[in-house]
Parts: sequence; C-alpha cells; structure tokens
Amino acid sequence: MVDRTVAVLAGGLSHERDVSLRSGRRLSAALKSEGLGIEEWDTDAGLLERLRTQRPDAVVVALHGGEGENGSVQTVLEMLDVPFVGTGSQGCRRAWDKPTAKALLQNAGFVTPSWVVLPHSTFRELGAQAVLDAMVERLGLPLILKPDQGGSALGTQVVREAAELPAAMVGCFAYGDTVLAERFVDGVEVAVTVIEGENGPEALPAVEIVPESGVYDYTARYTAGLTDFFTPARLDDAAAKAVAELAVAAHRVLGLRDISRTDAVVTSDGTVHFLEVNPSPGLTETSTVPMAIEAAGKSLGTVFAELIGRAISR
Repeated sequence: MVDRTVAVLAGGLSHERDVSLRSGRRLSAALKSEGLGIEEWDTDAGLLERLRTQRPDAVVVALHGGEGENGSVQTVLEMLDVPFVGTGSQGCRRAWDKPTAKALLQNAGFVTPSWVVLPHSTFRELGAQAVLDAMVERLGLPLILKPDQGGSALGTQVVREAAELPAAMVGCFAYGDTVLAERFVDGVEVAVTVIEGENGPEALPAVEIVPESGVYDYTARYTAGLTDFFTPARLDDAAAKAVAELAVAAHRVLGLRDISRTDAVVTSDGTVHFLEVNPSPGLTETSTVPMAIEAAGKSLGTVFAELIGRAISR
C-alpha cells in the first residue's frame, strides 16, 4: 500500500463544509502515519478533470452533507470507475433521505419514533396553523423537527410547547424545503459505528452522548466540552446487544458499504429506537466514530488503510 496514491475528498459546498474539512485533515494525518501517499482534494468544479488527469489509486469520501452524501459524488466516481471507500450511490440515496431510512428499518421490524413529512408548500397552501395543529394532534409534544435530508443536526430543533412550533419550523426550513417532524423520545442517546471486515459488517462499542444543553445539536456536536461521551455506552448487556444488532441491520438493509454510523435512543424500558444512519460519518476531534474505533482497540489510520485496500481489490 505504500506505493498507492489516495485522494481524500473533503470540503465541498454544503452547509457542512467546515466539518468535512476537519474530518479530511484528521483522516489524512492518520493515513499518512500508515505510510500511504495521501492527497487532500477539495471538491469543486474541477473534480472530474482532476480525477481523469491525476487519477488516484483510490478515493476516500470524507464529505458531509449535500453532494457528498446524497449519492452524487459517488455516482461520478462510479462512472469513472475510480475505487473509493464508502457507500455506493444507491445506498447513499437511501440513507440520505431520513424518512426513507426510517420506513425501511420499520419494515424490517425495528422500532422508530412516529413521524410525518411535509413540504413547505403544504403549510403555504393549506394554512400553516391548521397543519401545525394537526401535527401536534398526531405526534403529541414534545417533538423534534429535522430537515428530511442533511446532517450534523443543522436545522434540528426540539419543540416542547405548541407556541414554539412556528419559529422552529422557520428555522428548519432554512436548511431544506421539507421537514421531518418526529415524536421526541427521551432516553440514552447512542451512536454505533459499523465497520466492514472480512467477515462482514461488525458493530463497534456504542458511544453514549450526553450534551450539556440536553439537545445534541450542531454546536454540541462540534464544540469541545459541550458534550460528554461514554465509550462504551452505559447500557446493560441486553441493550448493548440490541443497539449493535440495529446498527448492523441498518447497514445491511440500506445497502451501505465499508463504514456507517447509526444513531439511536434507548428508553428506560430497554426499547431501542432507530433515528437515522450516516454513510459518511464525521471524523473530527469530537466525532463518535474515532472514539468507537479507539474503544475497539484499533486506530483510525489502520481501519481506513484496510478499507482502502478492500476498495482497490473490489
């Protein structure tokens, strides 16, 4: 592998550009320590030409949000037949759309909080207050609002009182034209990383997430000191096994590849609720994937070097 050239794609033009650059820098440093020839590429209009003229042996997609997670960049790599680490275009599209992922996991027999999905036009055409009243009647309070696509909890807000809904909806629509309104489930929030090896996908130790504010939003995710993490999560054996099984199932059901991170909540009765899955999870200093890798007795560089080898040999 030491004679291989690997391009780490990071940056891009999504709302999550800064997070992606941080992930790319950390991953590049880890891979360089493994002796690989690493180039950090920003993702812009020159990407296709660069892939053609400076074709790397493999690409690692460290993009978050937008084109990097909705399958677009993956489609380009597939068209050019460039080996890459990460989920293919079709799996990305399934995971990127949160309602689709929830429906597929629910159909597979897993529990996910009740939800409704509504575009901005519905509120405009049918009357915002009437739709909001129906939403509260259907889901109850508290509930959580999220853009139906996107990551890093951008636009995500917990609503505990009906009077908070209009402003929260405006904030959510700032990041997308369609909102996913979901019943808020209180419990132990966990993130479970799945890595594919020779024996298939394997769940690493779950990371328990305890934000100081009570809500794991963008600020809590990426500001050091605002969230406490416990790895492995403080779960009993049955719950730990259940969240691992959920994460591996999500990886398989959605057709993901190489690496993924599933987010879930375990309620006081031990029920595991699927929230969403990320096929291109963050690798920053406050991201849960590196914590899980370390807890499993592995290193970030070694894990991704192995994934790169698998991508090249596919």
